[in-house]
Amino acid sequence: MSIEIVGPEAEAELSWLGLCEAIEAGHRLPRAEINDLFLYRGKDTLLNRAAWIDGLGSLVKVAMVCPDNGARGLPSINGAVNLFNDVTGVLEALVDFHLVTKWKTAGDSLLSASKLARKDSRNILLVGAGTVARSMVQAYSALFPDAQFSIWNRSPAAAEAMAAADKRVTAVSDLKAAVKAADVICTATMSLSPLIKGEWLRPGQHIDLIGAYRPDMREADDEVLRRASIFVDSRATTIHHIGEVKDPIARGVITEADIRADFYDMAQGVYRRMSDDEITIAKNGGGAHLDLMTASYILAMWRQR
Repeated sequence: MSIEIVGPEAEAELSWLGLCEAIEAGHRLPRAEINDLFLYRGKDTLLNRAAWIDGLGSLVKVAMVCPDNGARGLPSINGAVNLFNDVTGVLEALVDFHLVTKWKTAGDSLLSASKLARKDSRNILLVGAGTVARSMVQAYSALFPDAQFSIWNRSPAAAEAMAAADKRVTAVSDLKAAVKAADVICTATMSLSPLIKGEWLRPGQHIDLIGAYRPDMREADDEVLRRASIFVDSRATTIHHIGEVKDPIARGVITEADIRADFYDMAQGVYRRMSDDEITIAKNGGGAHLDLMTASYILAMWRQR
């Protein structure tokens, strides 16, 4: 049996809302078994993530995160995605790592926004001007076709370059004012200390926290968590692993009970905002089960082309 090689050309067959449907459907299957291995060397991280969903398949994704690669002219994240047949265990496909990562990461937060952001949201603030921010412009535009984007970055040149390449995007320098004006705030940085302050928030906003993936990372301060209703994509991959949630729980700022829902609660209808004035947070923690759902969706769309 030949192994299918699915490259970046498969992107032409994909849709953001189609991926959201696939991720939601994946969470109606038996709960995923997942296991992660993390190794650290200074700022560099090796992630070996595995998932098995009965009825869908299994996946092993290996990723190397090297933040200094930008100076080398290389992507900061590289790796490989192996997709195995659910019944036979045969290696079914090698799916392009960057394609899976892009669509999994953005699709995860897009699904949250589809459930939690106000339907009349139009002003979207992106904090961080890297690869993920560019993906989020595409993803959010599928959900909010009339959206206008502001972009803030520690290094203004990167934000200005992104704005110059897309007429929907405007670079801003005043983060506080931009947060106050936004309907949706999306953070995609590698910050070790909070950038978004709770005192800046107003009723009705939604915040997608993407960037923090290590125990020593934070993008939002304690007051953001105190003021907002907190949702996560997966309790298993966030509460005890990511500083955005792990740190404030450890210090008693919030408790595990303050996590209102994760994606496995969607079927019960509790992964949603309760009022127009509610402030909502969705912490994107990722996880190999989401890579599995995304890679399976990509392979299915590729086969249907």
